Amino acid sequence: MENVEVVEKPVLKVGIEEKVEPAKAFVFGLQHVLAMFGATVTVPLVVGGAVGLSGDQIAMMIQAVLLAMGIATLLQTIIGTRYPIVQGSSFAFIPGLISIGSTIGMAAVQGALIVGGLIEGLVGWLGIIGKVRKLFTPLVTGVTITLIGFSLANVALMNFFNAYADPNGTNVWKAVLVATVTFLTTVFVALKAKGSLKAMPVVVGAAVGYLISIPLGLTNFSLIESLPMLSIPKPFPWGAPVFDTAAIAILLFAFMVSIIESVGDYHAIATVTGAEITEKHIGRGIGTEGLACSIAGFLGACGTTSYSENIGVVALTKVGSRHVVQVGAIILIFLSLFPKFAGLLASMPAPVLGGLTLALYGMISVTGLRLIKEKVEFTDRNVLILAAALIAGLGAPQLPESLFHALPRILSSILESGMAVGAITAIILERIL
Repeated sequence: MENVEVVEKPVLKVGIEEKVEPAKAFVFGLQHVLAMFGATVTVPLVVGGAVGLSGDQIAMMIQAVLLAMGIATLLQTIIGTRYPIVQGSSFAFIPGLISIGSTIGMAAVQGALIVGGLIEGLVGWLGIIGKVRKLFTPLVTGVTITLIGFSLANVALMNFFNAYADPNGTNVWKAVLVATVTFLTTVFVALKAKGSLKAMPVVVGAAVGYLISIPLGLTNFSLIESLPMLSIPKPFPWGAPVFDTAAIAILLFAFMVSIIESVGDYHAIATVTGAEITEKHIGRGIGTEGLACSIAGFLGACGTTSYSENIGVVALTKVGSRHVVQVGAIILIFLSLFPKFAGLLASMPAPVLGGLTLALYGMISVTGLRLIKEKVEFTDRNVLILAAALIAGLGAPQLPESLFHALPRILSSILESGMAVGAITAIILERIL
C-alpha cells in the first residue's frame, strides 16, 4: 500500500488548482522569477568564468539556462508533482560542471547532463527513488552538501580578487572594493531588510555591486552592443555532445544530491499548501526533473533542481496556485529570447560574483552541517564516519596532478570531486561499520 502523509492544511488565499486573473497572475509569477533569478543566473556566471568561456559564450549559456529552467518549471507543474514548484539551476552541479568543462570540454557537460538526466528520470518514473533514498542517510547527505560548499571556496575567492581575469592583481584593490560592498549589501538585505526586499538579497547585492563597478572601469559593455536584440537559443551550442564515462560518473553524485534536495522540497511545499504527499508524487517529480536535466543538456544549460526560495514565497504570500508558477515559467522563457539581456548579466564583473558567493557558498556548507547536527546522533561510529568522509572529500582534490594522470581516467575524475569522494566514503563506511 502506498504511503501517504497528511499534513494540517494551512490557510491559503489561493489553492494549488485555483486560478487568478491575468494581471495578478503576472505579478505573482514575476515575484517567483525575482525570488529565484539571482541564484539561477549565478550558476552559469560562475561556471562560465571558471571554465574560461568568453563573454558572448556566457551570455549564450545564460539564455539557455533561462529557457531550460522555464521549460523545467512548466513540466514540473504539468506532468511532475503538479505542486507550485519552481525549477532553477542547481549549485550541486557547479563543482562537476567546472571540472568537466575545464578538462574535457563543454560538449562533455552536455553529454553528462543528457545521460544523467535520463538515469534520474528512470529513478523517478520506475519507482527506484525509494531504494536510492536509503543510501542517502542524513549523515551521507550532510557530508555531501557540506563538501559542495567547501569545494567552491576557491572559486568564490578567485572571483572576489578577480584572479581569473587579472591574475597579476593590476586592479586588485578595485576588485576588493566592489566585492566587499557587494558582500555587505547582500548580508545587510538578508538580515535587516523588511517585506519583499528581504527575499531578494542576491538581486539587490548584484545590482549595487554592478553599479559601483561601472565608474571603476571593471564593466565592459561592448558585449551588450555586439549581441542581437532577439534570438532563439539553439540546441547543442557547444557542439555535438560527448558522452564521456568519467564526466557522467562525476555528475551522477550531483544528481543524487539534487534528488535528495528535491524530495525535501516536495515535503516542504506539501506542508505549506496542505496537500498530500505520496511516493507517486515524488516519483513523478524526480522523473520530470531528470527529463528537464536532459533537456538542459540538449540546450547547453546547467542541471536543474527545485527551489526552496520559491516555497518561501508561497508560504509568505499564501498563493499556492501552480498556474501562477506556470506564468513565472513563461516569463523565464520570454526573457531567454533576448540576448542583450543575457549579455547584461554576462558582463557582470567577477568581483560582484565573489561578493555574492562568499556567503552563499558558505551557507551551503552550513546547511549540511546543520543537517548533521539536527539529524545525526554523535556516537563514536558516526563521528568516525563523519571525520573520515570530510577529510577524504577535502583532501582528494588536492592530490598532485601527476597522481591523477597515473590513475584510470574515471577514478582520477572522481578523486577530483571532493563531493563524490566524501559521499562514497560515507556510504561505504555506513554499510560496513
